[in-house]
Amino acid sequence: MRNAVIIVAGGKGLRMGGDIPKQFLVVDGMPILMHTISRFAEWDGTMEIVVVLPESQQQYWRELCREYGFDIRHTIATGGKERFHSVKNGLAECGLVAVHDGVRPYVSHETIARCFDAAGRYGAAVPVTPVVETIRHIEPDGRSITVPRADYRLVQTPQVFRTDLLRRAYEQEFTTAFTDDASVVEAMGIEVTLVEGNRENIKITTPADLRK
Repeated sequence: MRNAVIIVAGGKGLRMGGDIPKQFLVVDGMPILMHTISRFAEWDGTMEIVVVLPESQQQYWRELCREYGFDIRHTIATGGKERFHSVKNGLAECGLVAVHDGVRPYVSHETIARCFDAAGRYGAAVPVTPVVETIRHIEPDGRSITVPRADYRLVQTPQVFRTDLLRRAYEQEFTTAFTDDASVVEAMGIEVTLVEGNRENIKITTPADLRK
């Protein structure tokens, strides 16, 4: 059974300060979302690629694909109110499924491979990187204390799962505690395996990210 990736690209780009959603901003000659799709197609040319977009953005995306001659095969699913609903709408029939942010175009092939390998072995895997800056925890009374940064990791995507496991996880009722797909799976008592990510795999959120 083929691998699949759900690329969630429902952002409105408000923090970018412009009218064009950030996934459609042009970087290195084409929109960010096209770079992201290409990373997975390069890694596995047989992979099923599902792009989750708000219905209001789908026609614009099709026009961009024609304008840039973008012909990597993919299907479009309609986004939901929350990321939880968007991923649920994009779930396809496959053996392993990755969920990836549409505005993380710099994920390495090595990171993708590590995630799929670990998910195949253990059922669920997410890429992480070490915390290199000092972290302070805000106490209820407003004071703050330094916490050991070695105890923490920064979580990236793609987050990869056995499809049957992720489907069961998304049968749960949505709660605001579901901040990513790993948190949805963990709510069922499933352990998530951590693998090495790549530091360049940033989520483009603000104009400063485009200058990195």
